[in-house]
Amino acid sequence: MPLHWDTEGGFQRQTTLRPGQSVEVCGKLPAQTRVKWSFSASAPLESNVHYHEGERVVYPARHEARTTHPETLQLPVAQEYCWMWSNRGGRDAALELRLHR
Repeated sequence: MPLHWDTEGGFQRQTTLRPGQSVEVCGKLPAQTRVKWSFSASAPLESNVHYHEGERVVYPARHEARTTHPETLQLPVAQEYCWMWSNRGGRDAALELRLHR
């Protein structure tokens, strides 16, 4: 899903992830951008923030399964960053995600 900021620098979405499913929100951002991001989910989800350098995947943030998480990142380089959530559990998980730059 593409990352489209609103006029106040925010992005919000709600979705449901089935078992084994992932969702990814990606967008280009300049170096040193600070992004405050958080989510809440009805079941534990793995989450990460990553970008690609050729074949290599770089993870500025990576978290084990949890139902909530707030974090602020200062992005190290100009790049297309992706926020990703994965449902490795056995039931559907409602996800509400929020990003603000």
